Amino acid sequence: MATFTNQATLSYNGGSTNSNIITGEIIEVLTVSKTAVVDTYRTPDKITYVVSLINSGTTTLTGLTLTDDLGAYAVGNTTVYPLTYIPGSIRYYTNGTLVAAPTVGATVPLTITGISVPAGGNATIIYETNTNEFTPRGNEDSVINTVTVTGAGLANAVTATETVSPVAAPDLSITKSVSPSVVAENGQITYTFLIENYGNTEASEGDNVIITDTFNPILSGITVTYNGKTWTAPNSYTYDETTGRFATVAGQITVPVATFTQDQTTGIITTTPGTATVTVTGTI
Repeated sequence: MATFTNQATLSYNGGSTNSNIITGEIIEVLTVSKTAVVDTYRTPDKITYVVSLINSGTTTLTGLTLTDDLGAYAVGNTTVYPLTYIPGSIRYYTNGTLVAAPTVGATVPLTITGISVPAGGNATIIYETNTNEFTPRGNEDSVINTVTVTGAGLANAVTATETVSPVAAPDLSITKSVSPSVVAENGQITYTFLIENYGNTEASEGDNVIITDTFNPILSGITVTYNGKTWTAPNSYTYDETTGRFATVAGQITVPVATFTQDQTTGIITTTPGTATVTVTGTI
């Protein structure tokens, strides 16, 4: 809603006098809202946005342009865009009916032209974006994303903002290796389990991280270490020399949070995972 003021001047016999000042309001006929289908994300991930336009006026609004800043923010002297528009993903509805998609004029930032909103009706634009190398990943981070609608029939630009945040959770992967890879019969081998946490929170005791494996061939006389420290059974792990089944005890493995580093020249964010290592050595 915009306000305006006005004053008249009356001139006569070489002099003049001013009227009182009147104040009025211009009620915006177009309202815009923006919603993410899911308001949390991982990296990489897909985020779907729904932009709703409602025309409360008696005249159809045509030729509107929607601009999405894709969460742009500054890093040093560079502007980076933490979201990437997925080409061809636009769906355009008028009063609930799917119609031909409007034109994408640019993708960084995203510009959509040729939008119409019927009198007393609505239009909905749905499109998808991907997170990318500029998307913040820390537990306290977020992407603040604004759309702006401009065009004939609008006294002022109309905006709407949506905020999405990274999933606050561990994000674990495991890699298993063997040394040596060629071993003589009755020889000794070591299995190494590397757990990496790409998430923005620690994998704590309460997350109950457990490694299970069934060794084939079965190992005998095993020794187990966790981050270089010797483990003992059954407090930290269990092992059945009859079946070869190995399992760590819940709550024994924790994995530190990842660290996120942003290059102040390029704006690119890199992830260094937190790690934990379990080794099992035995005779085949």
